[in-house]
Amino acid sequence: MCVTKKEIKIVDLAIHNWMRAEPVKATIERIARFGYKALEISGEPDVHDTAEVRRILREHRIRCFGAVTLMLGERNLVAKNEAQRASSIEYVNDCITMVKELEGELITIVPATVGKIVPDADPDSEWKWAVEGLKEIADHAKASGVRMAIEPINRFETYFINRGSQALALAEAVGPECQVCLDTFHMNIEEVDMVQAIRDAGSRLADFHVADNNRMAPGMGSIDWSLMTGTLKEVGYSGPLTVEFCSFIDRTPANPYPDALETKPVDISDEQRKFIEDHGSSLISETFYSRLVEMSANTLLPLA
Repeated sequence: MCVTKKEIKIVDLAIHNWMRAEPVKATIERIARFGYKALEISGEPDVHDTAEVRRILREHRIRCFGAVTLMLGERNLVAKNEAQRASSIEYVNDCITMVKELEGELITIVPATVGKIVPDADPDSEWKWAVEGLKEIADHAKASGVRMAIEPINRFETYFINRGSQALALAEAVGPECQVCLDTFHMNIEEVDMVQAIRDAGSRLADFHVADNNRMAPGMGSIDWSLMTGTLKEVGYSGPLTVEFCSFIDRTPANPYPDALETKPVDISDEQRKFIEDHGSSLISETFYSRLVEMSANTLLPLA
């Protein structure tokens, strides 16, 4: 029997937790209030106490869908330095172990360092290193019962894997079980046709990250969310919509969000601060962040 897109339902709404520096408990408590059902936890296995995070998730009836790698600093699967590649493989494998311990199912992998836009090797060598490294990671993922998906991000954050077609080619080179993740913010920059990119990913689409064209919360930009979710249903995607907005901070008299800036940040590592500031210019306040989390839910849940 043919299943129409109206009969397919996106499983649930998820969110990342890297966008605001706060204890993961605060993130879980907040998303539970607004109807989220899953968390895609930041790829920092040395930071998260998995037993404690698992307890908090169960307490609030939130599941861990998976994790996303934070390819910061020396983390780079296509580094020219062999030892650097080896340590990056170890890092991703540690993220996979974390996902397994949190009873999750997916690791989303950005292969190269975020913020590095100049290569230090030739394309053939980098492709070879990426495939070899990801195949080694795939062995650990399979043994752990965790799926893996390659995520393309825009050219201003990496020179390696920017479009869905590139992620698909890499996934196919790694093996039939390797999948892809798409992100509407990056797609809006890099894809000729966002809808066609979803269709091309088809059955290999394992995760779908959502932010508006300006990387604000869904509903605060120009993306047609009814079209996006309708296309996802058309290709049979039934995973979560994983919210990943990253707000700008307006430092001019034209500022429409005067309460957005965080004035009393909680403890945060220098690397985490740099990553957030590189993506949104500064840390955002709890009040403003909660508003964006709620707006995302209000925009997307009726369409799921």
